[in-house]
Amino acid sequence: MTGVPRSLEDAIAQAKVATHAAIEAGLPRILVEIVIPELKIMPVAEQVYPLFEERGLQFKVYFPDAGAAALAKRDWGNPEFSIRGINEMKGRIEPDDEAFLIIEPSSVEVNDVEAFCNEATGRYVVMLNPKLEDIATIGIGYAGRQLRERFLSTLESVYYLQPLEGATILRQYPGPWQVWGETAEDDYELLGEFPTKPSGEAIATLFAAEAEATPAEPGAPQPRKPKKAGLFAELQSFLRALSQ
Repeated sequence: MTGVPRSLEDAIAQAKVATHAAIEAGLPRILVEIVIPELKIMPVAEQVYPLFEERGLQFKVYFPDAGAAALAKRDWGNPEFSIRGINEMKGRIEPDDEAFLIIEPSSVEVNDVEAFCNEATGRYVVMLNPKLEDIATIGIGYAGRQLRERFLSTLESVYYLQPLEGATILRQYPGPWQVWGETAEDDYELLGEFPTKPSGEAIATLFAAEAEATPAEPGAPQPRKPKKAGLFAELQSFLRALSQ
């Protein structure tokens, strides 16, 4: 499936296809980012980890803390693969390990995650919804720049989905970054493609260019403006239903 996903299940399916492609291409440090407010990450992780089994890879899963890891073990039926907290990563890599899934690592653990990735050379590290780049934690000075150049720049976002008001940012490896706009018919049209993640200014420029290109004749439709509908509203409704 290509284009904007119409449900969380569709988004996860796209993410798995992109991750398979990245592993096939030999990318070692992979990011999967589904940026949706109130997203419950454990059910997403439960649908993501089977991609390692599909490829016959020996893997381990790491959650933000031991409590979340224990809950996952229980909810997932105490699977055979290892599930631990991020604080238990050090010294846990074994010779037959081939891949790792790290769930929501934060900027607090960025140094531990960097050390782990360095130790895991030759293996695949997939991070699901990482929050590694928090300016309040890593700073904007020399140390922060060094971290970005040394580590964060080595991470490849192979799947990225972020619904905004009236637009959606989407990236599916190996394709480019895309900005999709919502139409009056609650459908989507591709507004632009970028080699890297587009900034807010770049997205605003796309909408401005579209408005300028719209004919201003009497009775003509008004230029489309960002509106909170479509995918964003659908996913918010889906997540509210899950929490009930």
